[in-house]
Amino acid sequence: MLKQFPPTVTECNCSLCRRYGVLWAYVEAESMMASPDESLTDRYAWNGRHVDFHRCKRCGCLTHWMPRDARRQSRGVNARLFEPAVLANATRVFRDGASK
Repeated sequence: MLKQFPPTVTECNCSLCRRYGVLWAYVEAESMMASPDESLTDRYAWNGRHVDFHRCKRCGCLTHWMPRDARRQSRGVNARLFEPAVLANATRVFRDGASK
């Protein structure tokens, strides 16, 4: 859970984010009230790399990603899970992940 919704959300066009259809709300660890209990999610590490993508075991929705390196403070929350009225107030930023 977030203490406050971030002012921007990021739309990435990399192959994974594009297929998931997510908008990422990037947050720092200290701005989260709590992370979901890991027993409630399944994890997937794309190419076994830097982050674990979590999806709800109950409904299958992608909920967030967490870094594998505990020293890393940034996390991503799937902003499409928030109410449309909350999401409407955020500025959308485009990230060209397909070119990287």
